[in-house]
Amino acid sequence: MKKYKLAVVGVTGMVGRTFLKILEERNLPISEIFFFASSRSAGQKITFQNKEYVIEELNENSFDRGIDIALFSAGGSVSQKYAPIAAEKGCIVIDNSSAWRMDPSVPLVVPEVNPEDIKLNRGIIANPNCSTIQAVVVLKPLYDKYGIKRVVFSTYQAVSGAGMDGYKDLENGLKGQAPKKFPYPIAGNLLPHIDVFTENGYTKEEMKMINETRKILGDDSLRITATTVRVPVFNSHSESINIELEKPFELEDLKNTLKEAPGIVVQDDPGNNLYPMPITANGRDEVFVGRIRRDESVENGVNLWVVADNIRKGAATNTVQIAQKLIEYLDKE
Repeated sequence: MKKYKLAVVGVTGMVGRTFLKILEERNLPISEIFFFASSRSAGQKITFQNKEYVIEELNENSFDRGIDIALFSAGGSVSQKYAPIAAEKGCIVIDNSSAWRMDPSVPLVVPEVNPEDIKLNRGIIANPNCSTIQAVVVLKPLYDKYGIKRVVFSTYQAVSGAGMDGYKDLENGLKGQAPKKFPYPIAGNLLPHIDVFTENGYTKEEMKMINETRKILGDDSLRITATTVRVPVFNSHSESINIELEKPFELEDLKNTLKEAPGIVVQDDPGNNLYPMPITANGRDEVFVGRIRRDESVENGVNLWVVADNIRKGAATNTVQIAQKLIEYLDKE
């Protein structure tokens, strides 16, 4: 099997560090690996597969060494500047920021949902928003089998989705300290405010979910609305998803459709208090689904409760899975 030169950009952040964990777990065919970050972190040492590496400062010449694949998690402005430079030099970038997600020439990929789109890349592949990823893994098998008329997302998102600063706000808030990242305390509180508000009254996070879901499922006519809420949970996002299907369904058939779909674990036994929770999804790569029940207020409606680790499946794992699929395709060329 061919081996590939890999780079990780933004290696010192929460997602960057998780990239390393998942790359080690999944043992990709890597011949050489390079680690890049800002000047602040350059010179620090990092251990990967029991070998020590020095973090380099990212610059315009960083990709002049035949790097095949680069995993980016360094924020939108870094991606906007450096992803095209890397792509120009023959590297395929898998970017975890929002910079390229809605660019029509850039595939937006969740490997369980639209792996074939990877082949359409022109040097950049976008990793979707964390809350979108877990939602579309569940929507896809239902979309394929029953068709979807309308989706209502209500999310309960962990503070790790706001990075290390968000995490610290909850840690410090539990000790009675004032918030630094969020506009209000998050400990003992909920904030119906993720990212900035847009002109239509929705937040950017809500619009990301709406637009990205349509793009990944390849259906611009899909009717979707969303309310995204930050909750005092350290890690793993939860979502209440209300779906109006095109076709009638038997509840057991629908549950079996979800059970058979890739990347999903159904935890749905209310009689024994079995349902997905952040504490059980934490550290896992699957998307957990439970509380599966008819919405009796509409024809062909169903309610689902969906939980996933937002740093793993919602970011780092999905990125590495894209790299694995990309390697499969490159090996066949």
